[in-house]
Amino acid sequence: MKIKDVIGIDASKLTLDCCLHKSGAQEVFENTPEAIVFLVDWSIKISGLAKNELLFVFEHTGLYTHQLVRYLSEQGYYFLLVPGLEIKRSLGIARGKDDRADAKRIALYGYRIREEARPYQMPKESLISLKRLMSMRRKLVSQRAGHIATLGEQIRVLNNELGPILLQVQRDIIGVLDVQITKIEKELDRLIEQDPELQIIYRLLVSIKGIGAVTARFMIVHTVGFTAFKSWRKFASYCGIAPFPNRSGTSIRGRTKVSQLANKEGKTLLNLCAGSAIQCNPEMKAYYTRRIDAGKNKMSTLNIIRNKLLARAFAVVVRGTPYVNTMGYIS
Repeated sequence: MKIKDVIGIDASKLTLDCCLHKSGAQEVFENTPEAIVFLVDWSIKISGLAKNELLFVFEHTGLYTHQLVRYLSEQGYYFLLVPGLEIKRSLGIARGKDDRADAKRIALYGYRIREEARPYQMPKESLISLKRLMSMRRKLVSQRAGHIATLGEQIRVLNNELGPILLQVQRDIIGVLDVQITKIEKELDRLIEQDPELQIIYRLLVSIKGIGAVTARFMIVHTVGFTAFKSWRKFASYCGIAPFPNRSGTSIRGRTKVSQLANKEGKTLLNLCAGSAIQCNPEMKAYYTRRIDAGKNKMSTLNIIRNKLLARAFAVVVRGTPYVNTMGYIS
């Protein structure tokens, strides 16, 4: 692919601010399916380029860029979805906030990386549906946890002062949330069962002791069916469990530690998996006990187990066979 120009797009709820890098031409379009067609036509007309010579670059803003992503993908245009923080840090110090200026900065960033950029590939519909349902499940679980915690504290502190109506309403809300979470989980299972490829990956992942249904679904969605990351180490970095050195010259000799730039949900899930593996997997339990008895740091050991589980997850998917507990064959 030979990209000759880049159009930067700053997406908001109602508008799409656009800027062509070379000419500096700027225009604002409504964030609607109809206006997106005019946006693309304007880009081709002003740039004077063929569709395979133009690269669209914009930040990942969830729902606000969904229609744009869908149209560009269906029509076969090259485009990049880039984290906002990546663009911000790549362009140095910037003062103020303006949509037109942001579109220009995005266009500049895209032009700089145009040769090495790999165009975004839209995931298949089953993965998109899984991601949306998982997002809704996460919100419902958080709400349920909040109601349970509040009710528990009220019962503990107020005890007999808590009126029957207040008590019953909160219990009813928790019950409704339980029903809705169960409904979403059934739909998640149905989507996976309907897709043979996802079904195979899911069963391979849950064959590893410590990795459950929620974490398996998270890995499937965020690796785009184990195609978005070349190795488990890159996904470990994405989840914030990959250790990085902290050294510089002769004066800075910090300890190796993980980065705070991470998908916090993935980090939390892998942490729960590591705790579960220590409890139910004799191999991991023996490894954990051996390191702790040797005086090793507890959190460092836990992080190693998180990485071991992630490495095994990628291994079983690449190999195409379930995980085998080799410790079970030791006599």
